[in-house]
Amino acid sequence: MVPPMIAKSDPVLDVERSGVAGGPASMTQQAYDRMRADIMSGALEPGRKLKIEELRKLYDVGSSPVREALSLLTSDHFVERIDQRGFRVVEISADEFEEILLARCWLEERALRESIARGDTGWEERVLLATHRLSRVPRSEADDHFIGNAEWETRHKIFHMTMISACGSSMLIKFCNQLYDQNIRYRQLSGRKAYPVRDVTAEHAAICDAVLARDADTAVERLMAHYTRTGRFVKDQLTG
Repeated sequence: MVPPMIAKSDPVLDVERSGVAGGPASMTQQAYDRMRADIMSGALEPGRKLKIEELRKLYDVGSSPVREALSLLTSDHFVERIDQRGFRVVEISADEFEEILLARCWLEERALRESIARGDTGWEERVLLATHRLSRVPRSEADDHFIGNAEWETRHKIFHMTMISACGSSMLIKFCNQLYDQNIRYRQLSGRKAYPVRDVTAEHAAICDAVLARDADTAVERLMAHYTRTGRFVKDQLTG
């Protein structure tokens, strides 16, 4: 259950949780956001024990916000409770990634088909805008070597979640959102390399074209191929 002080984010995009509407994020929110980002990036590595005092000093917040943030992260399946001994970052494995990817493909196929069937012209405009905005941001912050671009990651999530946002089910969107985050954690932990022989901008554009043409079969085929290519890269890194 989300504590009252934490306002739920946009049910479609869920790019970040927000604090009290119109006001600054709470201390719990700040602790949650920073810990979540560090777990996603690997700064808080898989299996690491999370001690309240260490986290309090690391993030410069009180013990109560740290505990509340850890409870939220436990609900998000980024942190697990160790009986009465505290918390630790959830481990990763090739088998779990395979399960996450499979579930993501199952759910997003249904969500995309429903969105294509139900979406209005406003949804089409949002899909087109999300695709355009993503295409304007480089995947890497450097040209000669790969440095992940945080703005690209944000716009990438908006792109994928916007496409399924007209499916008509807030629960389906929520599950897809959670699986997206779990999948991205694996991608970020699996390696720091770009995909030099892969044009992801063209892949995104091709998915968008099929969606706007209301060609559900082609859109799903292209989306699944997009996820499978990334999945092969991640699994190679995990098992290599």
